[in-house]
Amino acid sequence: MDVDPFNIPRFLAVLPLFSDLSPAELKRAAEGCQVRRLARGDTIFRYGEPCEEFHVVVTGRVKLFAISMAGQEKVIELVGPGHSFAEALMFTDQPYILNADALTSTLLLSVSKQSIVAEIKRDPRFSLRMLAGISRRLHGLVHDIESSALHSGMQRVIGYLLRENHVEDCATGEVFTVSLPVTKATIASRLSLTPEYFSKVLHELEAENLIQIDKRDIHIIDAQRLERYGMQ
Repeated sequence: MDVDPFNIPRFLAVLPLFSDLSPAELKRAAEGCQVRRLARGDTIFRYGEPCEEFHVVVTGRVKLFAISMAGQEKVIELVGPGHSFAEALMFTDQPYILNADALTSTLLLSVSKQSIVAEIKRDPRFSLRMLAGISRRLHGLVHDIESSALHSGMQRVIGYLLRENHVEDCATGEVFTVSLPVTKATIASRLSLTPEYFSKVLHELEAENLIQIDKRDIHIIDAQRLERYGMQ
């Protein structure tokens, strides 16, 4: 599919990393970018391959995952529109340490290491924005590890439904619908749960009249009561 109409400088301008660049700088950065349209299941990179670029999801969703020695898949992160990945690894001269696949039809922007290094040499302040972005991702990963270690499976599922979908401040009695962006098995892996346990928790919450399940749509009947239920 043709991707030429996609305006790369305009898209870069709305990303925190590039938002302070001038039009000329954005145009120069865009020259080091590649846009790809991916179908569901397409490979972006595999463990052990050279990492010479980082990536930004324009539309769609990407799965970062590891494969155990036994062949089991563990989802590390689900990356949605406007979010980037592989920035830190790009500077280590090390190969990819994870795998990445498109979970849905995805438009992906890849930014070459060469163009980023050139921009840093022109303006060292650019490196500070890069560090800030990497720090935000690290903070998020630490939060995920903390959640897996300290929170029960029930709390992790409720936290996903509320915080990941920005409905934690709902007024009592207001119904919100969360559309699961990927399969329940993928979300379960992301939360370090088995698919069976994830489904069990959802059905328990439904039995308590906290949510209503309609295939991939989860209707949150009472967000405040749901949050309190996770604290029990």
